[in-house]
Amino acid sequence: MNSATILLLIAVVAAAGVAIGIFIRKQVVEKRLHEVQQSAARLVEDAHRDAETIHKEAQLQAKDAVFALKSEFEKESKERRAEIQRLEQWLMQREENLDKKAATLETRDKELAVVDRELAARGKGVQEREEAAAHLVEEQRAKLEEIAGFSSAQAKELIISQMEDEAKHEAAKLIKRIENDAKEQADKRSKKVLALALNRYAGDFVAEKTVSVVALPNEDMKGRIIGREGRNIRAIEAATGIDLIIDDTPEAVILSGFNPIRREVARIALERLITDGRIHPARIEEVVEKVGQEIELSIKEAGEQATFDVGVHGIHPELVKLIGKLKFRTSYAQNVLQHSVEVATLCGIMAAELGLNQKQAKRAGLLHDIGKAVDHEIEGPHASIGADLVKKFGEAPRIIHAVAAHHEDVPPESVLAVLVQAADTLSGARPGARKEMLETYIKRLEDLERIATSVAGVSKAYAMQAGRELRIIVESEKVADDSLPFLSHDIARRIEQELTYPGQIKVTLIRETRAVEYAR
Repeated sequence: MNSATILLLIAVVAAAGVAIGIFIRKQVVEKRLHEVQQSAARLVEDAHRDAETIHKEAQLQAKDAVFALKSEFEKESKERRAEIQRLEQWLMQREENLDKKAATLETRDKELAVVDRELAARGKGVQEREEAAAHLVEEQRAKLEEIAGFSSAQAKELIISQMEDEAKHEAAKLIKRIENDAKEQADKRSKKVLALALNRYAGDFVAEKTVSVVALPNEDMKGRIIGREGRNIRAIEAATGIDLIIDDTPEAVILSGFNPIRREVARIALERLITDGRIHPARIEEVVEKVGQEIELSIKEAGEQATFDVGVHGIHPELVKLIGKLKFRTSYAQNVLQHSVEVATLCGIMAAELGLNQKQAKRAGLLHDIGKAVDHEIEGPHASIGADLVKKFGEAPRIIHAVAAHHEDVPPESVLAVLVQAADTLSGARPGARKEMLETYIKRLEDLERIATSVAGVSKAYAMQAGRELRIIVESEKVADDSLPFLSHDIARRIEQELTYPGQIKVTLIRETRAVEYAR
């Protein structure tokens, strides 16, 4: 066999191998394709089955939801029908009850009509009987007057006249005997007691003071106090009600005002503003408010100190506070707190000489002018105001009567009341203790403020310029701008009608609206 044949055989074998390989590969590919087609068919069947299952479940859920809603609707409908039935039954019962009540009222009206007729008949009978009884009484009285020879009025006058004569005769004898006995000892004893009390107590003279002076560190401070266009000085005067006088007096500002509490607040506040250096309207109001609170505390301490100095304890705290307020009150230029302490001391001395209760006498003397602490706020004499105050806060009846009677607004009915009268007179009668002018002046200024504050819509009122100007601050919510001229005219007319004063008084009304907010 030659090489060509061999090569041919090899080529045939190779071609046969390639054909066999292609056949085998085709068989494998066809087999795989068949398997893929079968798998796809199965997936489609599974998808159909799942879709049918989901469709059936959705139908079941929808049916369940419809059934639940139907059940709930039927339940609510049933409940509402039941409620409507109950309301219908209730309305029927109400109608039946109303019908019954109407029938009952009709029956009662008929019964009342019958009773009214019976009462009218009885009243007529009673009236006839009263007239007959009165006629009989008149006949009996006429017969008695005819027998006695006197009328009833003449008989009454005769009996009363005889009793009055006898009572007057007995009273005259008794009064004469008492006067004779009293005169033998009264003059000598009273003079001795009064002289002893005056010798054992020495009080200071009281000077009249209606102004305060505040020292300034330099002349430039006057301009800062006045402020731009006078806003600072107006703010101080509006907040305190005190008039600031800035004149040629070197390094000094004068505070003028009749109310010593407001003047003291203004003095302390101005001194603090000068020391602080921050002088503007907001700061002024803040300092004045703080100083006012401190003055309230000092008033309480002054009252406590006065009770301690006199030796009177157990006084109600509100009365103690009112006693402290007397420190800033004057009576005819005499300090009322110092005057009350004097009266308490004198009462104690005289009570000891007469063998009376010293503590009770001091208590009555200390409280006798307590009404002056509020007499500018309450109408009436200070003695009756003070009696009402001490009664309100639980003082004994003897103390109440002594306070009420110390100016003989009521007659004195006890030795304690007479002692308080005597001590009050002694304290005020000391040379230099009192002056008439200041009391009248202060009363006029207080009346000015009282008239202004009694008008609706007025929040504050200050008498300034020694009573020549009345500055009034009104509430912006209650008083409109266009009504200010009428309001000032009405107040001026009331002042003309109620007060007597020299010269003229300027009435100034101030209305302002403020809005305050805080940046946080």
